[in-house]
Amino acid sequence: MGLHRNRRHSLTVDMTPSLLYSLQGNMGTLINMLPLFLLFLLLKPLQFELITDGSLTDEEFEEHLDGTGPSREATKELFKAHVIIDPERPLHDPTYCSNEMKRKNVHRQFYCVKEHFFLQASYEDIQKICHNTFMSCGEEVGICFTSEKKIEAVHCVLTSGIRMPNCEYTSSYEKGWVFITCRWQNDIREIIPESVVGMLTSTGKVPSSPHHS
Repeated sequence: MGLHRNRRHSLTVDMTPSLLYSLQGNMGTLINMLPLFLLFLLLKPLQFELITDGSLTDEEFEEHLDGTGPSREATKELFKAHVIIDPERPLHDPTYCSNEMKRKNVHRQFYCVKEHFFLQASYEDIQKICHNTFMSCGEEVGICFTSEKKIEAVHCVLTSGIRMPNCEYTSSYEKGWVFITCRWQNDIREIIPESVVGMLTSTGKVPSSPHHS
């Protein structure tokens, strides 16, 4: 089933002068490569936008996207299963997302996930991001953390379908700095990565919306 109409939800990263100074300390390469782009970020908040399927009712959409209904709580093992990917498979495969979203069972109460990132990195490297410089990613997300180095990823965006297994996605190879949220997992006594909320690449920002993988 195709998409009937679009709805946009945004999260904002406020690029204040103090945050820009902090990013300069941790992402010096980015400052050297993209001074004009960072100046643009300083003048205008960074917006991550999500174009969503309008075939759901407003109530269904809000419950699905915002997590007001029952859902699986993010855990270390769930994040590893849903986000960390096999380094052997080519990341430029146009069918990557449609296949992997089904194979890895990525959904929300069997509704199609509107947007998702697969990261080609070790879990340990992603977990370390939770100890990096933090920033505000807007009211919907709250505090998020950014990687100190570029990470290769596949960005998935839903093109058709509402429920599994009829979810079809576009697949885009990306390489850039990742923004994630983190949480404390009490049973293992660790801070764990919770969700990927966006990327900053050499060509600009890659949109995403907060969701629990």
